[in-house]
Amino acid sequence: MQKQDMINILLVEDEEFDVRRVKNTLDYYNSRIKLLDTVSNGMAALSLIRENPDKYDVVIMDYQISGGLKGEELIAKMKSYDPFIQIIVVTKMTINITNYDFANNLLQAGAFWYCTKYPGNIEEYIYQPTDFILSIFNAYEKKKLEKQKLKSDKRLKKNIENLLEAKKIIGESKPMIQLKENIEKYAKSDVNILINGPSGTGKELVAWNIHLRSKRKYENFVPINCGSIPSDLLESELFGFEKGSFTGANKEKPGLFEVANNGTLFLDEVGELSPTAQVKLLRVLQEGEIEKIGRTGKISVNVRIIAATNKNLAHEVNNNRFREDLYYRLNVVPLEIVPLRQRGDDILLLFDHFLDYFSQDLGFTKPVVEESAKEILLNYKWPGNVRELRNVVQRLVLNCPDRITAKDVSNPMILGNSIVSKEESGFEDLYEGQVLPLKEVERRFRIRYFKYVRSISSSDSAAAEKLGLAPSNFYRMCKELGLK
Repeated sequence: MQKQDMINILLVEDEEFDVRRVKNTLDYYNSRIKLLDTVSNGMAALSLIRENPDKYDVVIMDYQISGGLKGEELIAKMKSYDPFIQIIVVTKMTINITNYDFANNLLQAGAFWYCTKYPGNIEEYIYQPTDFILSIFNAYEKKKLEKQKLKSDKRLKKNIENLLEAKKIIGESKPMIQLKENIEKYAKSDVNILINGPSGTGKELVAWNIHLRSKRKYENFVPINCGSIPSDLLESELFGFEKGSFTGANKEKPGLFEVANNGTLFLDEVGELSPTAQVKLLRVLQEGEIEKIGRTGKISVNVRIIAATNKNLAHEVNNNRFREDLYYRLNVVPLEIVPLRQRGDDILLLFDHFLDYFSQDLGFTKPVVEESAKEILLNYKWPGNVRELRNVVQRLVLNCPDRITAKDVSNPMILGNSIVSKEESGFEDLYEGQVLPLKEVERRFRIRYFKYVRSISSSDSAAAEKLGLAPSNFYRMCKELGLK
């Protein structure tokens, strides 16, 4: 049989008659309950608690103790010295009355339980001794639970801190500083967020950072790539199904919305959703309920949506490939991640970060990087963004254990620029296959660019700021381009 803990008691009582009655009641359970100390006033009790942290599990105190400190004030002081200590109040004040305010005030001050001292004909034991003893056992269990919860909370907090460190966003360039500030700001709310940025820029990393800084951080973060799942399977993946709802449904499957309930669902490549899936997602966002395959009733869910795309969703809406109402539901707060080539010295910061990581992971000494090699890295266009940089560093660590030179970096097997991004070469749609006057091409480009910047901004003022314009100038130029 497992040995049971001893419950240590501090008694605060100024009447010898009542001290004897409490002792007599506790003596029947001396194998589990030990009366360590008895004091006759509140100040003496506070001194013992302050000088002997965690010595006492339960305090049994008279409400109308002698001395200046008593009642709710004494209870609050004890709890301030030891938040885990449990306090049971015994009092004559509740004989033959029902006083809810009195009880409420005791509980709000921090008492665990209170009881009436005695009617006049009981002399040997405390009134209702069985209830009194049970309250002591229950108080001790509450103390243990509170201490266990504190330990669990500390472990959870440490896990969150470790995750934040592991998923730290590297970068000191102006766009990245702005991005970090926005993450900190938007994480405090529950609004839906749409992250825009080219492939490989770290959109899922941004989503993780929002989740880990939000009030949902202790709940699930569930990512799904909408482009990697066939449209006919996406519904069962998102919403789940009941056992026997179709051929092959041998057991119930919870959908990702259920798994992410009270947490965050990250919809990567949301622009790849089929029209049918867009309708179903819109319904969930509007009603906060999912319809599970094979189930007649709806299931309520509380999920924060963070979506990401490398497409211009505003352009997709204009071309009827993405629902406008869903776009506005997702794009409550837009976040823009710029391509790696626009982040300046962040390239070297990231390079050094990955160099540390892969050197330690592979058990190698971190190689020295020559300045000429750094120059090449800074001038490279990085079409694959951070993902490409990570792969390049891994290859270099494997192939150059001591020193990384310009020749190493220039090796086509290490770094190649064979992929030319569309935004660098694909401008044929601006002039529709014919040569137009330069002024007309500039006008068309301005229209497209102004529309794009406005689509990823929360207001005209925010768009103007991104373009480096005064709001009045932004409005005037939009009017000249026929956008207002």
